[in-house]
Amino acid sequence: MRRLVAAGFPATLFLAGLALLATGLLTPESALELAARTVPILLFVLAMTVVTELADNAGLFHFITARLARLGTRSTINAPPRGRIVFLWLLVVVLATVSTVFLSLDTTAVLVTPVVVSLARHARIHPLPFALTTVWLANTASLLLPVSNLTNLLAQRQLGLSPLGFAQLLWAPALVGVLVPVAFLFLIYRKDLRGRYREPALPPVADKRLLLLSAGTVALLLPALVSGVAVWIPASIAAVFLLVVFVVRQRSAIRWAMLPIQPLLLTMGLFLLVAALHDHGLGTALTRISGTGEDFLSLLQLAGLGALSANGVNNLPAYLALEPVADSPVRMAALLLGVNLGPLVTPWASLATLLWHSRMKSMGFNISWRGYVLAGLALAVVLVPLSVLALWLSAGLPG
Repeated sequence: MRRLVAAGFPATLFLAGLALLATGLLTPESALELAARTVPILLFVLAMTVVTELADNAGLFHFITARLARLGTRSTINAPPRGRIVFLWLLVVVLATVSTVFLSLDTTAVLVTPVVVSLARHARIHPLPFALTTVWLANTASLLLPVSNLTNLLAQRQLGLSPLGFAQLLWAPALVGVLVPVAFLFLIYRKDLRGRYREPALPPVADKRLLLLSAGTVALLLPALVSGVAVWIPASIAAVFLLVVFVVRQRSAIRWAMLPIQPLLLTMGLFLLVAALHDHGLGTALTRISGTGEDFLSLLQLAGLGALSANGVNNLPAYLALEPVADSPVRMAALLLGVNLGPLVTPWASLATLLWHSRMKSMGFNISWRGYVLAGLALAVVLVPLSVLALWLSAGLPG
């Protein structure tokens, strides 16, 4: 019953949003403005999900991870190849970071998580350090590029920045967003990261041509996503191309279940709800508690409010609710620090965390939410202020 309720909630929320529009509580003008901003972004999410799901079906992510794991091994006389666990963990850090930066945090949560957990099990290592590394970096490594997070795409459109301009604004806190969680994880799991692991076997490749075509598509897509072209265009082209390839070579892999219907309905429902609240004075109310100015304390106030809001409801509605009070590029960046780096405490703070938990549960791995909350809280109260400090220093702002 609980699963049925959870499955029906996104559709219910979306229908509630449509009801707000039908009753006039959300004005048609606001709805059209919202659609102009969000429809291209939702198309990007849809296309990227198709690309990554099909690439995963071709075995691309398992192949990459297994190859990386073999880099850290060396043979000894009359013994199987073995490598240092800490080196394998650092490779997971790199994989999760690159996946998040270039393919989005949801891709990391959905596809990288089962790969690294399976890798840890095959190498006879406890999977928890690898799993927590994946979900933390899925959130905290999502600052550098617009494609890394849906909130970034919304902010990029509002700021009118190119991908390079966006990266120039956020490079310093983005670096903090990777290094600080990695340092925390190493301190927490330093005992588990000692010793050596057995070299995992390379996964069998059922269709080498399919693997090569998928790898080539992803390799060409990555630079296209940061070229300045609207990201939904190259993502859609890549999705259509891979769909055609799979129709020819592996039709059974194409199924409706690969489409992120529930996340998209949830996202659209949240968008409509927040837009309706803004029509009725939400922005005015938030102005009183979000601070003004670009000094360090004002930026920290806005980022902190974003982090609290994200953990209270979800980072998407938190961003949309606070966007009007982020009235300059630096204040917009501070808001992104809160809603991207802050959702580390509650399970519902980001969609990526929920997707990660679903994957872990499907693999028979139970997560202690009490431990997750305490560890995430300890990280967030350090990470958010440090990232704001990095933003403030890199921008050369007064006071």
